[in-house]
Amino acid sequence: MIALAVLLQMIRIAVPYLLAAAGGVLSERVGVIALGLEGMMLAGAFGAVLGAHATGSPWAALPAAMAAAWVVTGVLAVATLRYRANHVVVGVALNLLVAAATRFFLRLVFDSASNSPRVAGFGEDGGSALLAGTANPLWWLGVAVLPVLGWALAATRFGLRVRAVGEKPEAAASVGVPVGRLRLQGLLLAGALAGLGGAFLSLEQHQFSNSMTAGRGFIALAAVIFGRWEPVRVAVACLLFAAAETLQIQLQGGERIPSQFVEMIPYLLTIVALAGVVGRSRAPAALGRTE
Repeated sequence: MIALAVLLQMIRIAVPYLLAAAGGVLSERVGVIALGLEGMMLAGAFGAVLGAHATGSPWAALPAAMAAAWVVTGVLAVATLRYRANHVVVGVALNLLVAAATRFFLRLVFDSASNSPRVAGFGEDGGSALLAGTANPLWWLGVAVLPVLGWALAATRFGLRVRAVGEKPEAAASVGVPVGRLRLQGLLLAGALAGLGGAFLSLEQHQFSNSMTAGRGFIALAAVIFGRWEPVRVAVACLLFAAAETLQIQLQGGERIPSQFVEMIPYLLTIVALAGVVGRSRAPAALGRTE
């Protein structure tokens, strides 16, 4: 029973990573560096709370989260696809902008600099505490999204076009593939998934807290690179990082290890994992190209 509880906790922790990493795979497969995942997740978390607060329903939070993330995605698309700005610079700027904007609107809407009021979440009707997380539809979406994405990239016309645009956009355009439109579609899907990852965080905690994503978007991007842009491998990487965070939580009650070192575990694992992968993996050939 204890092992099952730890496993379910690990999967619950992994869900935001899985959703955001699926968005990262889509974004980078169409050639746009997914450095803005953190901002998309944070915007989605805030949008979800706005939707749930306004309606009293967690279901309304989901489209609100996607809409908020699409605002960020739209800015990214205009800057990188229309004006061909440097993807890294735009991604960093967007993350800083969203962090400041959510703090501003948190104070404007809820008159608080730290957190929103409590909002409705999924699975509030009681039942087994052990299985409480599975009452959230985003839990099931997170579990399924990367395997389904892997199948879509390998076996569908859309997936073939996505891979072609990310590798050889000129060749794809020469056979009639609308490269710009496909990149925009990939970015919008990426934004929706990252926004839902943020929504999972805020609905699980029943509130929005300032900078609550706490670097999860960057860890999701690390999982994309560690998984070599292959969805199933990326899912395994997300579970690995979630296992590290689960270990961190389990160790927090101990007194032998200073809490500051315990909190470093997921981020240290990210650095170590990437140090062993970067240079040996091959990114999509057109990733980050602005010409």
